[in-house]
Amino acid sequence: MTTTNVLFVCMGNICRSPTAEGVFAKLIKDHHVDQHFMIDSAGTHAYHIGDAPDLRSQKAASDRDVILSHLRARKVNRDDFEKFDFILAMDAENHANLLALCPEPHKNKVQYFLDYAPQLGTREVPDPYYGGKYGFEKVLDMIEAASLGFLAHVKKTTRVK
Repeated sequence: MTTTNVLFVCMGNICRSPTAEGVFAKLIKDHHVDQHFMIDSAGTHAYHIGDAPDLRSQKAASDRDVILSHLRARKVNRDDFEKFDFILAMDAENHANLLALCPEPHKNKVQYFLDYAPQLGTREVPDPYYGGKYGFEKVLDMIEAASLGFLAHVKKTTRVK
């Protein structure tokens, strides 16, 4: 069985990337394809290593039956570029940070997550950290759309059915 390894990346790994990990985990479980994936999330900075996701992210996700409380922040490391098939950045700054760290043979793995939701008209998931409740809801909407698009892409290009 082929396993697709996916890493979701934002800056601190307490808002956007753990939300993406949780949303995608629920999506693949609901579609009965979770056994074909290994997923994780990380940050490009070490601000919050070991911390649970932001409580506002957890609350917004929980309202959509997505549980994030078991996740803990970690920083991207060089081994991730070898281990993961897809390294999905939430915005341009983190995309650039990933490319700067990434060994040349793996640069094609670093992508914008929202490229899988072209209907949104943007490549960037905004950081909701300094915003209100609406920012976390908007992030969830964007992540849900990109998760659906990404799953469709993987199903089309691998043996995951």
